[in-house]
Amino acid sequence: MRKYATIALKPGMELGEDVHTHQNELLIPARTVLTEAHIKKMSNYSIMCATIMEPADYATTHFEKVRLSDGFRTFEFVYQECLSSYKSLMMGYILNGSPFTLERLMELYHSIIARVPNGDTLLDYLYNMLPSEDDLTHAHCFNSALIAGVFAKWLNLSSEDTQLLIQCGFLYDIGKLKLPDELIWKTDKLTEAEFNHIKAHTILGFRLLEPLKLDKHITNAALMHHERYDGSGYPSALHGDKIDRFAKYIAIIDSYEAMTSARIYRGTMHQFKMIANFEKAGFITYDETLLRPILSHIASTQMGRKVRLNDDRVADIILINQKYLSRPMLRTEDGYLIDLASEPSLEIEAIF
Repeated sequence: MRKYATIALKPGMELGEDVHTHQNELLIPARTVLTEAHIKKMSNYSIMCATIMEPADYATTHFEKVRLSDGFRTFEFVYQECLSSYKSLMMGYILNGSPFTLERLMELYHSIIARVPNGDTLLDYLYNMLPSEDDLTHAHCFNSALIAGVFAKWLNLSSEDTQLLIQCGFLYDIGKLKLPDELIWKTDKLTEAEFNHIKAHTILGFRLLEPLKLDKHITNAALMHHERYDGSGYPSALHGDKIDRFAKYIAIIDSYEAMTSARIYRGTMHQFKMIANFEKAGFITYDETLLRPILSHIASTQMGRKVRLNDDRVADIILINQKYLSRPMLRTEDGYLIDLASEPSLEIEAIF
């Protein structure tokens, strides 16, 4: 809601708060849609200003409110400029061999970070971004670098390791820029030949980065970010500590970004659905010592929010279940407690 001078009011605006006379008598109630007569009445009573509903006040979910906020609008403008610069750097190297510096990538990172108050807000903003089809691959890496900075803080990484992880985020998927977009972002099921073609991006990325003489963790992240802790990944079916530590971080970031970022062909996935997807196999395929604290932090940021269930009930999140992070304890509007860990038929449809 925002205050407007009475002289600036227009018919069709909706009052966000009651308007009282100077004797504290109700003049016009909240949620009244103003007419010329209402505005004239306020002038006659010497009312200087009124509180008017803004678009964000009509939003229903938490993320709709974020998307309509002034902070997000500022972030979106700077983000698009920085993404464009990042894309130019990457394509200049891919197409022409034009050199880029890690220092320039970090400048782009800090330009974005300066526009957000904290990591939780940054993730909320990224959740609301919808890149164009031409920018999907670049946005995936760009977002991963931003997410890397947030997760690094949650994992208490040193400043040196944090910077290195952010750099890994910018570059780990560079091999995909050598593949056609229609293959990478194909919505139908891939054939075996198509999947093998896509899997080659890890080796392509390693080969692209190797001549730059970067830190070995950066080139290893490009090569190993699809290796899995249980040995089920590619290209070398590495397992456990055979996988570079930074590649393990990037594997989690890569999957998180893919699940929570909107695509042209699908919407975003809310946090508890994303956590549930990780829980299905995540503590086997990813290093649990790295994954669990990240998921626990994400779940904890949802405390106090409202959710809508698949039976249309609305409830507040009152407790995070540390054993089943995707299944919190809820309290309905009539005071009924729901332990989602004991109610497998219930699912969270939306978060408010």
